[in-house]
Amino acid sequence: MATKYSPCCDSDRHTQRNDGEKRKLIHRLNRLEGQIRGLRGMVEADAYCVDILTQSAAAAAALNGFNKELMGHHIRGCVVQDLKHGDDTSVEELIGILHKLM
Repeated sequence: MATKYSPCCDSDRHTQRNDGEKRKLIHRLNRLEGQIRGLRGMVEADAYCVDILTQSAAAAAALNGFNKELMGHHIRGCVVQDLKHGDDTSVEELIGILHKLM
């Protein structure tokens, strides 16, 4: 396995994120958390199934948006840096996670 050269990813499998990126991701997670709490409240209140499913679809779209944002940062950061240094390990890792997400 090739050595990781990327400044965004260290050998302990961590990614350094700037404050703006971190804030954006946390904001998306906070919104998603609120949507999930809303879903639970709808179930507890015996809301109409279609209304719950509509809210569930919105939560799924929010999670998908979070994944796209994070994936973009990963590709532009870690993957690009690794490829510049001749390490294609992150490409195979990326393919694997894309299979899980699709």
